[in-house]
Amino acid sequence: MVAANREHLHALPDEDSSKRRQILAGARKVFMDLGFDGASMGEIARAAGVSKGTLYVYFADKSALFEAILEEEALFHGQVVFNFDPARDAETTLKDFGQAYLHLLCRPGGGSAIRTVMAIAERMPDVGRRYYLRVLEKTINRLSEYLKAHVASGDLAIDDCDLAASQFMELCKASLFLPFVFQAAPPPSEERMTEVINSATRMFLASYKAK
Repeated sequence: MVAANREHLHALPDEDSSKRRQILAGARKVFMDLGFDGASMGEIARAAGVSKGTLYVYFADKSALFEAILEEEALFHGQVVFNFDPARDAETTLKDFGQAYLHLLCRPGGGSAIRTVMAIAERMPDVGRRYYLRVLEKTINRLSEYLKAHVASGDLAIDDCDLAASQFMELCKASLFLPFVFQAAPPPSEERMTEVINSATRMFLASYKAK
């Protein structure tokens, strides 16, 4: 452990970041294969190709590791560009958002963090709460603000934009996300995603477009 700490102290920043990414990649694989309860620091060290001593230099326990994975997921979601320019028309914006949102959710490996959070949220509610607030609610709020701008301009007639934003996101996921996240189906094709998003947009605007 002392040697590992000394090695860590003298590591260059890029080397340090690379080692951390290596550990997180190994941890993701173990959590996906064994679940949170079945994962051990030993298994994670083996999957990451590092010693347990090095692993403990970076992370105190598997809870800290899992929190780091969720932090990366939150950062990844935050980096995805959704064009919510209020000057854009609602139909185009909703379709573009739906495509980007589904690609984010249904990307290869994209369901692993959600599956693990769902599995442990009842026993570790703080983890589930933080994931929801930092990943899911942020996207709802961004879409809601866009909808409010179009209510103000008279294009849309919506009483509760937070609810409407959630409704549209659920419509986009219909028949696609649950089969994917529960591994009952592979990631949906581009054609199928487009069909579902176009249908979701038609249904949404049929309810909320100003008459």
